[in-house]
Amino acid sequence: MGEKGFIDRVRIWVEGGHGGDGCISFRREKYVPRGGPDGGNGGDGGDVILEVDPNLNTLIDYVFKRHFKAGRGAHGKGKNQTGRKGEDIILKVPPGTLVYEDDKLLGELLTPGDRLVVARGGKGGRGNAAFRSSTNQAPRVAEKGQPGEKKSLILELKLLADIGLVGYPNAGKSTLLRRLTDARPKVAAYPFTTLTPILGTLIGTNRHIVIADIPGIIDGAHMGKGLGIEFLRHIERTRLLLYVLDITQDPVNQFTALQDELREYNPLLLQKPYIIAINKIDLVPDYDTLKEQFPKAHFISALKGIGIDELRATIVRLFDA
Repeated sequence: MGEKGFIDRVRIWVEGGHGGDGCISFRREKYVPRGGPDGGNGGDGGDVILEVDPNLNTLIDYVFKRHFKAGRGAHGKGKNQTGRKGEDIILKVPPGTLVYEDDKLLGELLTPGDRLVVARGGKGGRGNAAFRSSTNQAPRVAEKGQPGEKKSLILELKLLADIGLVGYPNAGKSTLLRRLTDARPKVAAYPFTTLTPILGTLIGTNRHIVIADIPGIIDGAHMGKGLGIEFLRHIERTRLLLYVLDITQDPVNQFTALQDELREYNPLLLQKPYIIAINKIDLVPDYDTLKEQFPKAHFISALKGIGIDELRATIVRLFDA
């Protein structure tokens, strides 16, 4: 995903198509006496539908166009001809899109082909043939079509990934992602290199494993500080967390602080399984004490490639189980 093209929250306005009007018409045939009403019904208006497209990973298309209206139903005609239904509008969204109206969740779109009707078209009006009765043989009345639903919606994207990389800025998450997957994120020796989530794919034994590099989290991220708060929502969709700790910056305190931030944002995040990778061991000659404090952690150098094969094997084993 390109950084400039990543959009994960937008507001759009949708409107179902107006229903077509019913028709007032009477049968007129040369050799048919007392021709009765034959005005057809109007067609229903089209719907606005959201549909998952697995090739999308951003909502950027809805930055440039935000208003969408489905087609109007055709008017009814004589000879009991019902008007054609209005054309539906199908809006493509990436997997993991949530749809809100005000604060109400209308639905989640998770897998390819999932659909959600977000604005229904108006009903077509009845023609005068529908009003015929024993007491009214020649009705001269028909209904107008009804307007479609109008809604203001919030689309929110939560990326679908197997693993979320969690760590402070400049902890080496982007470098690690490059080592583990086919992703090529920007890498540099300054904080906030990653400004948007980036996905990469690790080829496992039985399946592909999607890893998301989340922008660096800083203290107070859950209150809106730094960049992390905008993207913490993406961690909620991951199956496993991979904490990336910088060995030169007190990994014990980093791990505690990161867990505190996740707890403040959503306590359920701490119930996810996790792996700890302590990075940059090429800069520290002796870290035996840390091995005692983190007995199950992977000690790696993403830059030098040290310990990467072992970490990759652990990941593959967990997802092949």
